[in-house]
Amino acid sequence: MKKKIHPKYGRCIITCACGNKVETRSTVEKISVDLCSKCHPFFTGKQKIVDSAGRVEKFIKRYSKKKSTKPRKTKKKTK
Repeated sequence: MKKKIHPKYGRCIITCACGNKVETRSTVEKISVDLCSKCHPFFTGKQKIVDSAGRVEKFIKRYSKKKSTKPRKTKKKTK
């Protein structure tokens, strides 16, 4: 292997937004994440909505509109 071309591979601390810290190895010294196994809804069984830019409200607003009560007209097939 060539020397001085590979990145330094050492201790890394991953910090979650909930405060949980995990130590592993990586080429990066510090990594911060929004969700981890301590706070992710799949692992905790609790529903938690993570909204980074108001996208959940935008989705609800868009798709909660009332549907029109008029039935759609279908074209009859002609032979």
